[in-house]
Amino acid sequence: MDLELVGDLIEDLLAAGAVLRGKLGEASEQRVDRLVVLEGKLGAMTTLYLEDFKPGDTFEFGRHTFTREEIVAFARQYDPQPFHVDEEAARRSIYGGLIASGWQTVGVTFRLAVEGLIGRVASMGSPGVDEIRWLRPVRPGDTITARAEVLEVRPSASKPDRGVIRIRYEALNQRGETVLTMVGLGLFGRRPA
Repeated sequence: MDLELVGDLIEDLLAAGAVLRGKLGEASEQRVDRLVVLEGKLGAMTTLYLEDFKPGDTFEFGRHTFTREEIVAFARQYDPQPFHVDEEAARRSIYGGLIASGWQTVGVTFRLAVEGLIGRVASMGSPGVDEIRWLRPVRPGDTITARAEVLEVRPSASKPDRGVIRIRYEALNQRGETVLTMVGLGLFGRRPA
């Protein structure tokens, strides 16, 4: 990538941070600066390590629109409950129509997180998920966007090359309603000496 282009991108991000600081007030200054710095690193495709994160860091990812066909195809293979695969049965259900499997919503949300962040960090996998909540059904034609907030950063006590980051993920529909929350753990590599 052209270094001048990278410099221009970082300048644009810093300018955006200044605008956000002006709109959000001094209390948000550190948080906005932190987000801008991380976005600058992401834009430059620099690998991020455990040390690059701190509680309160937030990220917004892309979007995905669910189609009837993909909802039914996923459900037929992995979650063949009537309200996921049969439109008539779904109409008679408490949902009043076809809905996506919650597991499909988790998968799509995590794919957006990988494309938007995790694919650019020194990820070593995950020891698990602490909590998943499906708050609203996702229907054909719904578009979700995903975001995440770092809750905790903890270097490993026994393995100095890694640590654990606790992250809260959210998926929101096109009306801004939260459809999914998930708190997970990620193993992230530490910056090499």
